[in-house]
Amino acid sequence: MTTVLHVCTTCRAGQPVTEGEVCPGRALHEALAGSDLPDGVMLRPVECLSACDHGCAMALSKPGGWSYVYGRMTAADAPEILRGAALFAASVDGIVPWRDRPVIFRKQSLARIPPLEA
Repeated sequence: MTTVLHVCTTCRAGQPVTEGEVCPGRALHEALAGSDLPDGVMLRPVECLSACDHGCAMALSKPGGWSYVYGRMTAADAPEILRGAALFAASVDGIVPWRDRPVIFRKQSLARIPPLEA
């Protein structure tokens, strides 16, 4: 079962971005792409997660599991995002015990979405 780590690459995190400058969402995606992804985790860039007031936004999803949307992420959060993605991928249903989750996943969750198959 593959876990997908979706990262909004157009996110400006509420900041103006001048032409030629890398927006924060793209910087987050690049930081994750330049890291070793956990087993079973695939990185997928997306153009918008409609969480513009809470950028940078990312989401975790997998077949048969709960999905999560997180906000206020930065490129500096990449190691903790990957740690959380590994825990999510290893879970049966997408639910990682609250105390085991990285702090950024506990404090910066925007939405929890039930599995389609439920």
